[in-house]
Amino acid sequence: MTFAVELHPLAEAELGAALERYEQWSGATATRFLSEFDRAIGQIQGAPERWPQSAHGTRRYVLRRFPFSVVYRVGDRSIIVVAVSHQRKRPGYWRRRR
Repeated sequence: MTFAVELHPLAEAELGAALERYEQWSGATATRFLSEFDRAIGQIQGAPERWPQSAHGTRRYVLRRFPFSVVYRVGDRSIIVVAVSHQRKRPGYWRRRR
């Protein structure tokens, strides 16, 4: 079964902010970041429980070439991305997002 993916509004804002930062440096880098994010979402959709569960029922997929993680929860029929977190941010800042 393939799960639908929903982005929490704040996760969507984090993704947009990261894209803007990379776009300022290089359009090609921004494109690579978005491709890596899309690849991560595809991997998560294909096997959402592959990555270990951590605090508050979330799971974390670490991007390969960028210092970001995709933090998500698995629902009955969907995956909710609660954060697109830079690895230098305070861990767990997204905990209260539903």
